[in-house]
Amino acid sequence: MDSILSIFGSYDIWDVKSLLLFTAVFILTADYIKNRRLGSFPPGPRAFPIVGNIFTVDYNRTHESLTQLAGRYGDVYSLRMGQRWMVVLNGFEVLKEALVHQGDSLTDRPDLPLVKDISQGLGVIFSNGNLWKQQRRFALSTLKHFGFGKKSLEPVMLEELKYCAKEFQSHQGKPFDPNLILNYAVSNIICSLVFGHRFEYGDEKFMELISWFSKGLGQEASIWAQLYNSFPLLMRHVPGPHKTIHHVWDSVKDFIRGELKEHKQNWDPSDTRDYIDCYLKEIMQSKGQADNTFDEENLVMCVWDLFLAGTETTSTTLRWAFLYMVKHPEIQAKVQAEIDEVIGQSRQPSMEDRANLPYTDAVLHEIQRMSNIIPLSLPHVTNRDIQLGGYTIPKGVTIIPNLTSVLFDKNEWETPDTLNPGHFLNEEGKFVKRAAFIPFSAGKRVCLGENLARMELFLIFTFLMQHFTISMPAGVKPVFDFRFGVTMAPVQYEVCLTSR
Repeated sequence: MDSILSIFGSYDIWDVKSLLLFTAVFILTADYIKNRRLGSFPPGPRAFPIVGNIFTVDYNRTHESLTQLAGRYGDVYSLRMGQRWMVVLNGFEVLKEALVHQGDSLTDRPDLPLVKDISQGLGVIFSNGNLWKQQRRFALSTLKHFGFGKKSLEPVMLEELKYCAKEFQSHQGKPFDPNLILNYAVSNIICSLVFGHRFEYGDEKFMELISWFSKGLGQEASIWAQLYNSFPLLMRHVPGPHKTIHHVWDSVKDFIRGELKEHKQNWDPSDTRDYIDCYLKEIMQSKGQADNTFDEENLVMCVWDLFLAGTETTSTTLRWAFLYMVKHPEIQAKVQAEIDEVIGQSRQPSMEDRANLPYTDAVLHEIQRMSNIIPLSLPHVTNRDIQLGGYTIPKGVTIIPNLTSVLFDKNEWETPDTLNPGHFLNEEGKFVKRAAFIPFSAGKRVCLGENLARMELFLIFTFLMQHFTISMPAGVKPVFDFRFGVTMAPVQYEVCLTSR
């Protein structure tokens, strides 16, 4: 009897083993058939079953990994992240062809589970279709009304710079980390436009808001984010750093809702003081209209997007600017000499000064190129089949514009790896903008905050160079390591600011 049971037991074991083997072979075969590259599809590194190329990339230096792969597979190549295909575009001509000449085919953002879970498809940056068109049009027209990129916004910025300078002077030339002060100053400019008021630098709620943005953006480009986007059903129930992303962005949205609640308590439709007031008025006027996309949840996400577009990139660029000025004191001295000659010390800078400060303008553009703040732009998705680089890219494929490959292209820049203001100056010393200068991306999805960022960068950089000399603490050399995220920020450092 025992021998008979043992025989049946062995059959059960082999049946289980056979079933597991069959299941594994079936899954691997199905994965291969479903995800194999067709001959017309861009080439790329060999993908592992199920996970694809998720572990092919170094997520601490993603832009460098993707640029190196272009040297092996060409300017148009593909990667598979889990079950999702993406095509990486490299080089100025390829990006221009895709984002500008075929821009109508790339106006949409991909349906990324992590982003969708956070934004619900609302706002400006990650929305699509009619919703995106309505929200972007309204945002641009409203902010233009309040002086977005116009001279009327100068007093707001210059007033904020007084608070910023006072904080810098309080350190009396001793070493300190400028990160938070720069973040506070730039964020307050957005707060003035969106909320109608600024915050004191010591305000605990404001300080917490700034820290949330830094944490959230750092996690958005991590391997945890890739795993979430590739396996959302699993990752929604698995603990890990990706849970922090949800907590951080929920906290930011709650902060915005608090501001919205205060606005509604004393809101007067005839007196629009800021972006929120204008949006509330639009909600009231659009009610009942066909295809209306204006509501309070969309308002919250649009404000969230404006902070992303107008704060993080500018403050991070300025942090890189400090590092480059201490590394190149001769360039810093030449910028200060030009500012002294054109503006002097008795008045504040103005946007009208830009035309008369070609060297300062060139240095600022070169800092933007070298700092490479958003190295991979934001993802696009094809809304129809397109031909690019001799390959066919089907509808629904995620597109990654590798801005790094353009900003450091040896065919576009004489000394791509060196800070060289001459890249933006002609033989007469006049400023010349280069076509390959696309730190804000290009096409119909170009950064919403470009005009504001350009204005902020010029006024803040010029103001700081006018009033301070930047140096490293004694015996310390500048370090150009970075923290990779949606934005690429320098690692923490300290500098000394001496009043001039």
